[in-house]
Amino acid sequence: MKQLLCGLLTAGLLFSSVAAAQTGQDQLQLKQDHPTEHVVVKGDTLWDISGHFLNRPWRWPEIWGVNPQIDNPHLIYPGDVIYLTWVDGQPRLGLRPGDGRLSPQVREMPLEQAIPAISLRDINSFISDNLVVQDDVLEQAPYVVGGDNRRLITGAGDRAYARGKLVRDDRNQAVYRPAREYFDPVTGEFLGYELFKVADAVISAVQEDVISLDLQSSNEEVRATYRVLPTEETRIQSMFYPKPAPDGQEGLIIGLLKGVSSAGQYDAVVLNVGQREQIEPGHVFSIYRTGETIRDPVVNDTVQLPSEHAGILMVFKSFDKVSYGLIMRATNVISVGDEIRNPS
Repeated sequence: MKQLLCGLLTAGLLFSSVAAAQTGQDQLQLKQDHPTEHVVVKGDTLWDISGHFLNRPWRWPEIWGVNPQIDNPHLIYPGDVIYLTWVDGQPRLGLRPGDGRLSPQVREMPLEQAIPAISLRDINSFISDNLVVQDDVLEQAPYVVGGDNRRLITGAGDRAYARGKLVRDDRNQAVYRPAREYFDPVTGEFLGYELFKVADAVISAVQEDVISLDLQSSNEEVRATYRVLPTEETRIQSMFYPKPAPDGQEGLIIGLLKGVSSAGQYDAVVLNVGQREQIEPGHVFSIYRTGETIRDPVVNDTVQLPSEHAGILMVFKSFDKVSYGLIMRATNVISVGDEIRNPS
């Protein structure tokens, strides 16, 4: 699909009291070593580009304005030039199309070549393949009992059988493997079961409580007890609008999605807050590394060191009681148990 771009994209720094009240922070500040212009290259994101000019790059929605003739303000392509100028004593950002012409023009570019808000390379699978559900959903979902010819393990191109009542009577279903359980480390509350999608399937027949499934594609083998749930209808989200997390909202990192012991930039983490706390994709948190407990050698007692700022993350997917976040910047090692707070 192709998108017709008309007009010249412009952007302005918003220094109004309304914007300041909405963010609860100081007015936007340019970096001391900011460039006068930046040539967009393949692999850039809006976050990256804003980071060349702003101290807080996650606030880029406040600086990207758009010609009202353009439906999507984020259609910026490799080769375009982002430049800094001053209008009436205020800094402004503008865009010069890659061919160097300064006059308004028409150009036609494949939509998929436009740069995204953030890098999706490391989170695509988590956006599309992972679910976190409550125990009632898991208990009610049909479960795989086996494959044709009495096979215990099946895969793409095979027929599998499940037993139970479909959560939603759709022809397209997915098979999920329970991965882990999440509990709140402070209250002990059960937060949900994480499920990993192992196969896409199409229902070929339903007879009483037995469901015949034709497996269309699979990431790994399908085994007995795996659960059958409707295919998620949500598209992979490539455009995010960063904004500060709700005032006063705090939480903890309770898991690392890659199964490692510590995390850094562009790693995905699990948070113990979700839709119940009005957390949604785009919310930005500051990360604070939990202070260590050390022994005072003089008075011979223990001292709890203060938490130290360790990075910034943005939520990219939220569920009922947990969320997934992507670490956008890390200034220290990040681990399970580290705190998250409103970035103000």
